[in-house]
Amino acid sequence: MLFVCEHEDSLDRLTERLRLAPALTPDLVTSAMAAAGIRFAALNAAGKTARIDKLIKAGACTDAALALIELALPAWKLGRLVYQDGEWLCSLCKQPNLPAVLDETADASHEVLPLAILSAFVEARRRAFAARETNSPTAPRVRPTSGYAVNCDNFA
Repeated sequence: MLFVCEHEDSLDRLTERLRLAPALTPDLVTSAMAAAGIRFAALNAAGKTARIDKLIKAGACTDAALALIELALPAWKLGRLVYQDGEWLCSLCKQPNLPAVLDETADASHEVLPLAILSAFVEARRRAFAARETNSPTAPRVRPTSGYAVNCDNFA
């Protein structure tokens, strides 16, 4: 349970950093990967983060944010991207062919497009961890044993 609390705190801190950031930086992308529980070193060794690094260095921050979603959350897709009242509204969804009211979405908004996408990524990651936590069994799993199980409690 302590891990879940610490994880929630790191996602909350990252959400606040993204909300206050004026532009997407490589540090924010790295922080998003770390806070989201992605093994950056393992992915880097496998060469999977090279594309994201190249996109950031080229200044293609929107593409870098979308590549991060594709790499870390392959089940989530960009469902809606709207510019309204000086703010980008981004929705990630699991079933892009369903109406938004029927699908589970991760929504975020920001004045800067890549930061709106990255904020939605963090929200999707938060929902993925929450779903994993609720799907975990409440009783500990026990290996089957050979022989006989005996209950020695006295219920009288």
